[in-house]
Amino acid sequence: MSTVATKERNLRRSVSGKKGPSFRTVWATLKEVAASQKETDQRFKENAVNFKETDRRIKETERLVKRNGKQLGEIHRRFGQLAEHLVAPGIAKRFNELGYHFDLVGTKGAKLYDAKNGKIKTEIDLFMENGKNIMAIEVKSRPVTQDVEHHIKRLEILQGHYRGINDQRKILGGIAGAIYEDDVKKAVREAGLFVIEQSGDTMKIDMPDDFVPREW
Repeated sequence: MSTVATKERNLRRSVSGKKGPSFRTVWATLKEVAASQKETDQRFKENAVNFKETDRRIKETERLVKRNGKQLGEIHRRFGQLAEHLVAPGIAKRFNELGYHFDLVGTKGAKLYDAKNGKIKTEIDLFMENGKNIMAIEVKSRPVTQDVEHHIKRLEILQGHYRGINDQRKILGGIAGAIYEDDVKKAVREAGLFVIEQSGDTMKIDMPDDFVPREW
């Protein structure tokens, strides 16, 4: 029971008594009830102000999210340009040195669409191919272990697509990054993917002698 209700109840009990309360008692009780009510009203006002402030903060957060979304979109666009103009040529050269000799390098990446609904099934940052192999590479500024699983799913989708059109070329994958942690490198290699990392103003393939690339 609230403080105001308790005091009102006590007041009713006092009034219903045989002797009746004194004027001073009644007046003091009324003052306490009024003071309590005033305090309650003040709290309601404070809550209203808090709600208003919360609403303002929510709107400010929405504005920041919208602004940051635009900024992230711009960063993604510029990162795509970086992959196109800097990363792709270096990677293609490194794989040519390993004997793959890709004659087609999709520096703008590649998108695979669903023939039924036209939706994008998967996207590849760098796509290279020749008569024997298809290479799909994911480009990250700083790869993490979760990227391995995500890229394997892309490769499986590619495999399903090309086998569906009776294209039996071997599909390989790699993850390129500017900053590579040792545990991430290990996870990439164990998955059978090429570790491609920045080296000065170009790229290098970090491939131990016992590394065997996985084929899809």
